[in-house]
Amino acid sequence: MIVSKTDMMMSSGGNLKNRVKAARVARGWSQDVLAQRAGLSRSGVSAIEIERLVPSAAAALALAKALDCRVEDLFSLETFDTSETVWASPPAGDRCRYWQAECGGRQVLYPAATLADVTIAHDGIFDGGNLRTAPRHDAERTLVMACCDPAVGLLAQELAERAQVRLLVIPRSSGQALEMLRDGLVHVAGLHLSHAEREGNADAVTERLGPGGSYALLRAARWEEGLAVAPARHLRSVRSALAARLRWIGREPGSGAHQCLAEIRDGHQAPRHFARSHRGVAETISTGLADAGVCLRLVSDQAGLDFLSVREEAYDLCFAAGNAHDPRLRALIEVIRSPRYQKLISELPGYSAIDMGDLRTVGSG
Repeated sequence: MIVSKTDMMMSSGGNLKNRVKAARVARGWSQDVLAQRAGLSRSGVSAIEIERLVPSAAAALALAKALDCRVEDLFSLETFDTSETVWASPPAGDRCRYWQAECGGRQVLYPAATLADVTIAHDGIFDGGNLRTAPRHDAERTLVMACCDPAVGLLAQELAERAQVRLLVIPRSSGQALEMLRDGLVHVAGLHLSHAEREGNADAVTERLGPGGSYALLRAARWEEGLAVAPARHLRSVRSALAARLRWIGREPGSGAHQCLAEIRDGHQAPRHFARSHRGVAETISTGLADAGVCLRLVSDQAGLDFLSVREEAYDLCFAAGNAHDPRLRALIEVIRSPRYQKLISELPGYSAIDMGDLRTVGSG
């Protein structure tokens, strides 16, 4: 297919955003290669990528065909109101880095301290009350998830490679993640508040988000949660651990680990000290500041601790059912259901791919 210069409009991109460069780079192509495959000039491809040129329908179709994707995967209108900007949490001080994304029609800013992965380039600087945003930012191609999954980096990698979707991960417990979803500050909340065979996750969604809404639960994994114990204690069962005089490290109320520990200790005094994540529990034990605590098998094994399994849990990703058409969420579902990603998950210690990709609706909205 040959697209002539007259088949393209030369003008400012306005509110049309494109992901041509991301799709090209993901395939390892130069601009020359893409131009040849799409029947465009290299200068035309360059102008499109920097949003100096708005392609015609013919040029957009040619690019989509060359990149083996849909036109809407490459081009979209910026539909959110940039005048309505909110902070997911207050910035620390007068100067800080931030990330941003479109959430519920608003532009939401995330201070640097809230993000799990410091390897993601920030989108701008908050300095003395002013926002300085980098031009590389694509708010409508960013998916924001609040969760405590220590393996979420694998999901971020797959989303970037398969769909050119950037995943921002906000470290939160199950309860905190649902609160952020309720407040429209994230697209997805990860939760594990039950045994795999119970309805705890669905019940938690109804309880915390209200019965009037309609939400989707996407099964992301099953995993083992249990006691991580210092090897020097030589404990071989949960019963022996509960009978021993141990220094416990806990998790905050609303987390799956807090729920699990409360159930097995059943009336015993709660821990005095708390960690903010599964890795935090394991690190506290590894450094000798505690003897035992609840976390996932994955982080316990990585820290070289003994692990006493308590239960298998269902780990679900929750999002508003009405947003299921969002390209970012469609990409999330496709990745979760892909054989390659399921294989990666099933090979992690304590993780299982059983039921991965199952999608159901909670509430009647």
